[in-house]
Amino acid sequence: MVLKLYGFFGSTCTKRVATVLHEKNIPFQFINVDLSKAEHKAADFKAKQPFGQVPYIDDEGFTLYESRAICRYLDAKYTTGTKLVPQDLKARALFEQAASIEQSNFDSIAAPLAWEKVIKKRYGQEPDEARVTELTGRLAQKLDAYEQILSKQKYLAGDELTLADLFHLPYGALLGVAGINLIQERPHVAKWFNELSSRPSWQAVKEKVEGTA
Repeated sequence: MVLKLYGFFGSTCTKRVATVLHEKNIPFQFINVDLSKAEHKAADFKAKQPFGQVPYIDDEGFTLYESRAICRYLDAKYTTGTKLVPQDLKARALFEQAASIEQSNFDSIAAPLAWEKVIKKRYGQEPDEARVTELTGRLAQKLDAYEQILSKQKYLAGDELTLADLFHLPYGALLGVAGINLIQERPHVAKWFNELSSRPSWQAVKEKVEGTA
């Protein structure tokens, strides 16, 4: 039975999982959950995802939600495609460090910034410019640290690609859409992110998620 991905074709977290599915060459069926119709709040959906959020997967009857947990599971189970979590003890520790950096120092700022500059407009709302200024300043400081790290190594956890790098793609791309050029203003960060953005796995999902099986 083919793996099923339940999500919204344009959602950042759905794209995070779909990127890894492509990177691992895992065939999947995509079931679009229409957020505009509140399908994610329906009782049958919440029976699988009690928080009423996307995405979740159904892998031969095993269901799992939370995009980063799903990605770790996919890499652990499937040996196809790119290995994205190292097994060596010290390399694994550096990966977990990098994954924590992404969630604490990037996503926690980039997500609300993208909300203000991109997503609010989709709902006919105006951004809170004071909030945008605050978040932009905070993210600039964090990316200065990224620049220091990436001046010494190719990826966030070392010289091998990991999930921690790919996790940056959905919101990093939205920052570009919003005209926030903090990534491109830092040469080592720009080189890193542009390489990630050019990967076939991201190119396959950046506009919208579609199944491959």
